[in-house]
Amino acid sequence: MIWARHLKLLTKLSMAALVLGPLATSGKAQNAYQGKFTLPVETHWGAATLPAGDYTFALPSNSAPYRLYIQGQGVSAIIQATTADQRVVSERPQLNLVDIADVQTVQTFEAPELGLTFIYWTPTQKHMGRKEARQKTVPQTAPASQATENKTSIKVHVAGR
Repeated sequence: MIWARHLKLLTKLSMAALVLGPLATSGKAQNAYQGKFTLPVETHWGAATLPAGDYTFALPSNSAPYRLYIQGQGVSAIIQATTADQRVVSERPQLNLVDIADVQTVQTFEAPELGLTFIYWTPTQKHMGRKEARQKTVPQTAPASQATENKTSIKVHVAGR
């Protein structure tokens, strides 16, 4: 009889350990990369539209697929990079925006601490109406500085820096 009680108690304790074990270890996972940034204007980023304002971001893993979790201004978005390049141009983390048909769109996110530049989907002018696309093209005689005027960089503040 005592043997049956001990076996029953041992079985209950084992089941409790199996159920509660993963919960105890899951806790708050450490993100591979996190920080904040401020958008001066409404910005498209992948399929998301983010209003102007302050945002925080988290990259849970520094391996593919690269998903960025963004929160702020009443918006939460998960944005996945199309590709990642191991070539980083900037010495500081930054978002690189491009003006496409008078809409600011995130093109790349440079993360020098990770040694990566994340590249995001952006619409091309081929998908716009002919008149609108013609107005946005840069004349062949324009100096190189004018060709890059439609690009903007936004400083990113990485957590712990």
